[in-house]
Amino acid sequence: MTNNDVLRSIRYTFDFNDKKMITIFELGGLEVSRAEVSDWLKQEDDSAYKNCADTKLARFLNGLITYKRGKKDGPEPIPEKKLNNNIVFMKLKIALNLKADEILETINRVGIRISKHELSAFFRRPDHKHFRQCKDQILRNFLKGVQIKYRPDSSS
Repeated sequence: MTNNDVLRSIRYTFDFNDKKMITIFELGGLEVSRAEVSDWLKQEDDSAYKNCADTKLARFLNGLITYKRGKKDGPEPIPEKKLNNNIVFMKLKIALNLKADEILETINRVGIRISKHELSAFFRRPDHKHFRQCKDQILRNFLKGVQIKYRPDSSS
């Protein structure tokens, strides 16, 4: 999944307007303009489409954690320079304060079945022997399940 897909999905799921998106970026330590946010949310075939860099999405996800759970004591989290699906999945898990059973239930909403062991493998350190790379299909289905849970009126 692209960073822009993740942004669009989160915006739609929680019905964030441009002002709220800008606020969440600011909570993550990044000042953005409405035009930038708008360009990141456009479809790829739009001429004004701009790719959202990994560090910008990392800041947005850090801001989402702060927005959903409150400011944490201590220094601001350092945004990752390179994101992958595992990191995005982990940050969403933290932001939504989900436990393993809740994540499994969320993924089950879209008809995907994974075990607790498979799920925990996504959240391990990359150098751990049981680490497993989170594929686009898993993250996409998790985001779809989150959409069903938090925006049940959506038909798509």
